[in-house]
Amino acid sequence: LVHADTEPSRFWRSVPVPRTPAGGVAGAPLRVSVCVRVCLCDPPSLSRRLHTHASSVLLRMNMAAPHASMLCLLALALLAHGAIGEESVAAEPGGAPPRLFSTPLQKQYVPVQKNGKVVAYKTAYFGSLQVGSQEPPQTFTVVFDTGSGHLILPSTACGSETCGRHRRYSRAASPSAVDIEYDGTPIRPDAAERDQVSIAFGTGQVLGEFVREVVCLGGAGAAEGGGGGASDCVTLRVVLATEMTEDPFGLFAFDGVLGLGLNALTLAPQFSFFSQMAEQHPAIQPYFAVYLARNDGGESLISFGGYEERLASSELSWAPVAMKELGYWQVWVKSVRVGGVAVEDCADGSCRAILDTGTSLLGVPRQSARSLHKLLARQVPQESYADASSIDCRTIAGQDLEFELETGVTIALGAEDYSRPTPFNITVPSSNAWRLFCRSLLLPVDMPAPLGPKVFIWGEPMLRRYYTVYDLARQRVGFTPA
Repeated sequence: LVHADTEPSRFWRSVPVPRTPAGGVAGAPLRVSVCVRVCLCDPPSLSRRLHTHASSVLLRMNMAAPHASMLCLLALALLAHGAIGEESVAAEPGGAPPRLFSTPLQKQYVPVQKNGKVVAYKTAYFGSLQVGSQEPPQTFTVVFDTGSGHLILPSTACGSETCGRHRRYSRAASPSAVDIEYDGTPIRPDAAERDQVSIAFGTGQVLGEFVREVVCLGGAGAAEGGGGGASDCVTLRVVLATEMTEDPFGLFAFDGVLGLGLNALTLAPQFSFFSQMAEQHPAIQPYFAVYLARNDGGESLISFGGYEERLASSELSWAPVAMKELGYWQVWVKSVRVGGVAVEDCADGSCRAILDTGTSLLGVPRQSARSLHKLLARQVPQESYADASSIDCRTIAGQDLEFELETGVTIALGAEDYSRPTPFNITVPSSNAWRLFCRSLLLPVDMPAPLGPKVFIWGEPMLRRYYTVYDLARQRVGFTPA
């Protein structure tokens, strides 16, 4: 008379208990939908953070059953204990813990030179994915980019030197590929022309055509039929680049870009990898998470279907996505402080910050760049070094740069996060003396409305400091110190 099963893809913020109609037949079922934050298959895990191994449970109770009252009391007890609530996530069928797909990321440096001297480095983090139903599938390395929306791969139709430095997707080698227009319509065999798209990045641009293909995260290859097969595979509309600019695609080793922005950044939802993963595999939690190691020898990875609890130093603090219609994972910034002193440009709470895994620097509004540089600069103590060439400004103490979000969450960056490694010689006013100063490595950002002008770009400096989790279903971002 009583059983439980999983509801794999839904969230509840309440516990609806429909009444039995007056005059109804005795024994009419009472349906109680609850979202339970406990692991049904692993009781010892109750001591862990409950939302990680959660299950959505549907209890169907016969009103004539002697256990109905006991089960209702159990539901109330779970509510009182806090085991039922909006932080819950769905389990896979059968009550098993939700599956988590984690892909290691490798880091590459590209030097930035000025007057023949290296002044900074561009960086990129990228991992592997597989495309096509053939065995073995075609494997590519991609930047998992929260600042764009499409999967872009170089095509064998691109004959430029830039494309030639990378693995190129072969349409002829994949039996699962379907040539399409941007709206998904298959290309007619007698078609004389087809749709193309031009996609611009902060630096660089691609021109491409469209194909519908099977794309997988894991190394076991794609399942025939795409979304109905392996749970790390989706059927996706892909942009095949026929032209790619030298910067950045010719400078880095990665082959393409996998956009993880919201659907508004895509031509259609069918181009969004994670949106399609959540739709085609509803048992998977609609979260992905990005962890960038603090040092080069550490482990960096991206996870789909949740996050790696071992990498989080605390519970997640959440902030809702701001202006979600623009498609970016961005949050409202209530105030910005340097050493506890508020920056005037954000005093009215109108600033925002975009989380961008494809950016290697910390971007700041151009109107605020000069004042922030001045506030974050500090003199190198003369007694702290014997040889100026040995100075690393990331080890010289400085003021914290703090961002207070509208939810009260504070994101704090230290001098090691925002500083240029090499100090500058600066002449002291009213004298001929010079001193060594450490300066911040900030990227002035000049974006028009509605995205700008008062918008920060949180690239690698922030992402190495915080483990970030992206909740597609509730359109929010979670933060925990890494």
